[in-house]
Amino acid sequence: DCLGTPIVYSPVKADLTGNIKKIRAVYDSNPAKFKTLQNILEVEREMHGSAWPKTGATLALMWLKRGLKFMLVLLQSISDGERDEEHPNLIRVNAMKAYEIALKKYHGWMLQKLFTGSVYALPYKSDLLKALEKGKEVKEEESVEKIHQFLSRVTPILDAIYEMYTKMNAELSYKA
Repeated sequence: DCLGTPIVYSPVKADLTGNIKKIRAVYDSNPAKFKTLQNILEVEREMHGSAWPKTGATLALMWLKRGLKFMLVLLQSISDGERDEEHPNLIRVNAMKAYEIALKKYHGWMLQKLFTGSVYALPYKSDLLKALEKGKEVKEEESVEKIHQFLSRVTPILDAIYEMYTKMNAELSYKA
């Protein structure tokens, strides 16, 4: 919701929300059996056989982790002070960096072009930081410090999910 223009980013939000719902549905079907994300992947690997990891919560988590990586790289880039010197309140540079690192290699030509166009609908950095603060007026330095704290907690979790996918040979490289 913090990325501004709903018509541009609502499909992305719907995709992320849909992936969360798929993972949650598997967990809710048997919380004792699916205590961890790894449990879900292991059971699905057995259950789906040769179709795994191209199905179920395994596929949903794969795309969710990629979307989360995009968000974390975007926030890290902003908090590191990376910016377009000519337009310091725009976050296009940060978004393009995050896209290059987290998503571009998984997108075909059409999605790459759509993303490149969508960066022009991103909010100003000041508006994004205000949205992250739920509308409160806070100094940029305070917001950046909160982003650093958030990243220090969430990045290791996401890194562990990536490592799990690598160890289980669950990562797919096809283009959407």
